[in-house]
Amino acid sequence: MGDMMSFIKKIALIVILSLVACTAVSGEDSMDELVKVKINDKVFDVKLENNSATQELIKTLEKGNVTVNAKEYGGFEKVGDLGFSLPTTDENMGTQPGDIVLYQGNQISLFYGSHSWSYTKLGKIDNVDSNNLKEVLGSGDVTLEFSLK
Repeated sequence: MGDMMSFIKKIALIVILSLVACTAVSGEDSMDELVKVKINDKVFDVKLENNSATQELIKTLEKGNVTVNAKEYGGFEKVGDLGFSLPTTDENMGTQPGDIVLYQGNQISLFYGSHSWSYTKLGKIDNVDSNNLKEVLGSGDVTLEFSLK
């Protein structure tokens, strides 16, 4: 009976260690990194995707904030030159309000409407509805300031 209890304890320990190891590995694969984007005087949280572009963006933001002068485009997005390039993993996708994507490796697009094209997704603004976002962005050009949390 003692051998059986020892065996069960060893199995339980193996299961617990396996769960801890799986949690640690999955934590590396998913990016729960948040950055801030300031639009006019409103600040929003952006939950980032886990890709080479966002990893490089974070390295850049560690050196200081990134400001993008974004212009109105197409009645569904604001787009502006990043001032530097990031690695791309473009894929055809449909965007939704709040999506932030990399276009042509050196431009940031923030969507307040929907569109389909080939982009590298950077992230999405958390907890904002499309009407509020459209109101904050306004009808003309806008300055987007990205920073670390």
